[in-house]
Amino acid sequence: MTQTATAPRSPVVLPSPKGPRFNKRDLRTISAGIKLGIFILVSVIVTGTLALIMGHIGVGDQTEYKAVFSNASQLKGGDDVRVAGVSVGEVKDVRIFGADKAIVTFKVESSVPMTTASGAQIRYLNLVGDRYLALTQGTPGAMRLKAGQEIPESQTQPAINLTELFNGFQPLFQALSPDDVNKLSNNLIKVLQGEGGTIESLLSQTASLTSSLADRDQLISSVISNLTTTLKTVDAHRTQLADLITQLSNWMGDLSGDRAAIGDSIKQIGSLTDSLAGLLTDARPWTKADIVQLKRIMTILNKPANQAVMDETLKRLPKTLKAQTRIGTHGSWYNYYLCDFTMKLTLPSLGKAIDDSPVMKQLQTQLDNLAIYSTATRCNP
Repeated sequence: MTQTATAPRSPVVLPSPKGPRFNKRDLRTISAGIKLGIFILVSVIVTGTLALIMGHIGVGDQTEYKAVFSNASQLKGGDDVRVAGVSVGEVKDVRIFGADKAIVTFKVESSVPMTTASGAQIRYLNLVGDRYLALTQGTPGAMRLKAGQEIPESQTQPAINLTELFNGFQPLFQALSPDDVNKLSNNLIKVLQGEGGTIESLLSQTASLTSSLADRDQLISSVISNLTTTLKTVDAHRTQLADLITQLSNWMGDLSGDRAAIGDSIKQIGSLTDSLAGLLTDARPWTKADIVQLKRIMTILNKPANQAVMDETLKRLPKTLKAQTRIGTHGSWYNYYLCDFTMKLTLPSLGKAIDDSPVMKQLQTQLDNLAIYSTATRCNP
């Protein structure tokens, strides 16, 4: 009986009716991914909220206005715009307006009522020097400003000048601790800016420091003396100061009136400079040759024998000029008569021995004083 061998069949896997199965590692991965997604979503929401708050990015409608200030020092784009201490917008731009003014462009929430009576003031945010723009509503019932309208300079106020204020209190601040200086400075700023501080609170803060200042009256006296001396000096020279300002104004006016002539003069100076440069360039070769020849002449004249001749010529020059003047008095012509003639002859060198001999020396002496005189009447002086 023959038996046939059959191959074993692979088992058939049927899908589970309950869906796919996950092992423990897959479950942990899915759980971590869900947590990471929740963390990223929360981080994005918190970061966006902080960006809106710190970046002054408004989520509602905003309206743009402008304000003219006499001084907008250190106010810059991005600074806060506040009403009663509440941030309602931000400064967009600060630029020069006219010759001595500044115009500040800012945006505020459209719900903030800006009227023709509204005012603007630049205030200190802290002692580091940061500023913010404070708005006041003014008299109620005024007409609302249109978008882009300006608050005039008469309704704005620049920041107080802390430099001049603190310079006057400099000796006092040197006697205090840094913490006391900060407290006193903050109170001064609040009082002067009208930010809730009162004179009573300032005096109360100052009174708390009197115990440490009781034995430092000399420093306080120095503050008063410095301020008094400054004011006395300015008052004593007020006339000169007024004259100086007036003269400076007149001088600037004259310069402004003559600006066309000054401009033309500068242009002519440029042309003259070019011409002079060309002249010097052209004359340089001849000038150089003249200097060379002048050096040669001076070398010749520097010799002792030639110096003696020059001295003798200069001695005779007055007498010669006098004679020339006398001749010219007869008319527009010159009559020359040989009345006297002097000359000096120098023998050539024949060797030291011959030149130093007594005969040659006597002969040379005679030749040094050769003179011929006329006895004619016309030669008489």
